Amino acid sequence: MANTGTAVRPFGMRDKLGYMFGDFGNDFTFMLSSSFMMVFYTDIMGVPAAIVGLLMMVARFVDAFTDVAMGQIVDRAKPTKDGRFRPWIKRMCGPVAIASFLIYQSEFAGMPMAFKVVWMFVTYILWGSIFYTSINIPYGSMASAISPEANDRTQLSTFRSIGATLANLVIGTATPLLAYETVNGTPQLSGSRMLFMAGLFSVCAIICYIICFNLTTERVVIPAKTEKFEPVALIKRIFTSRSLLGIILAALCLLLTMLTMTGMNPYIFPYYFKNTAAQSAVAMCSSIASLFVVAPLATMLATKIGKKETAIAGSLFGAAVYLVCFILHPESGWVYLGFYTVAYAGLGLFNTIVWAMITDVIDDSEVKNGVREDGTIYSVYSFARKLGQAFSAGLIGALLGMIGYSAATQQDPAVLSGIYNIACLAPIIGFTVIALVLWFVYPLSKKVVDGNVETLKARRAGK
Repeated sequence: MANTGTAVRPFGMRDKLGYMFGDFGNDFTFMLSSSFMMVFYTDIMGVPAAIVGLLMMVARFVDAFTDVAMGQIVDRAKPTKDGRFRPWIKRMCGPVAIASFLIYQSEFAGMPMAFKVVWMFVTYILWGSIFYTSINIPYGSMASAISPEANDRTQLSTFRSIGATLANLVIGTATPLLAYETVNGTPQLSGSRMLFMAGLFSVCAIICYIICFNLTTERVVIPAKTEKFEPVALIKRIFTSRSLLGIILAALCLLLTMLTMTGMNPYIFPYYFKNTAAQSAVAMCSSIASLFVVAPLATMLATKIGKKETAIAGSLFGAAVYLVCFILHPESGWVYLGFYTVAYAGLGLFNTIVWAMITDVIDDSEVKNGVREDGTIYSVYSFARKLGQAFSAGLIGALLGMIGYSAATQQDPAVLSGIYNIACLAPIIGFTVIALVLWFVYPLSKKVVDGNVETLKARRAGK
């Protein structure tokens, strides 16, 4: 039920800005990992790409346990004076930032391979499976507690995406400019500069988390879950709930597509196009498109035609743009940047409203089962996103291995051609699969979502 105390201020811009800063903080470490960890360990630490991808995939199976465990902790926790979800942001912002910084210790580049692999695995597990999970699950679940209104949650989803876009703008623009140095005419990632950037971004993450904690307010009081946790029942619900299964599959494909796009940038721009200026500009261009075109357009379309319908249209548009790029095969990095930006805008329509879609799934589950499980459902969804992150790393690592990529073969013509093909064909497939999953599996059209909202309003009013 909603918290109706007179001391609670109404939902407004302060909450939206606070929630925006939460994902700004999240993505200072998440985007850095997804965009530069692979190239850091292949080019600086000398670890084969296939091993990096494999270890990142193994870490995601650890998340199968830590994500769900954190969801259970959140659902069973008693609210404090700061709410049920917000306290975790303050508690865990320091550990997640420190763990992220430890991943990029370039001074260990001369250590034996076994040491470097173990160090990468341990620090990555601490960051992603333990500390990031313990802050991201409560943060994502918090949207349902900030407001019970569907339109408010759509706005929170939009502002969350703006926060991620700002982080992408800062990381994607600053890192290529400051972390690379030119060696024999070819841009190369610098280990010492990368370490400095990782430390700087960790400090920025902590600042953003504290702002999020101070600006947001939880207004909806959800009773603590007391039922015994039954993992078999949870697995059954996943595979019998079309809405939950659909959003899980769509989220996995979304992250797989988005992170494959961004993950190939450190390879295609400096090595294929020999243009780190375009690599830096791609983050700025895609961020500007997301902030000033996608964000307002996504909210308008989601309100008018529905979230599912908007996400499908954006995905099909992105696939078409990359198909044209693959056929034309531009020789300029700046032309490729234009195709990338337009396609990313199509993906951005789904990525902007996806957080509101998971609250729709939570509502749908409550309507059907009579029990609200914000933390548990969000943790399952979060695990799916992490699988997408891991599979993208594994996919990139495997594909780079297939074309024979290594630090010694960066300029081989066959390897360069392979890099371009991966950068175009992988997103085409990803965009298409997203649209198919949303169309045929995910059932929450605008009509169904609106009906669920009215049903829950009536229940809470005691009608």
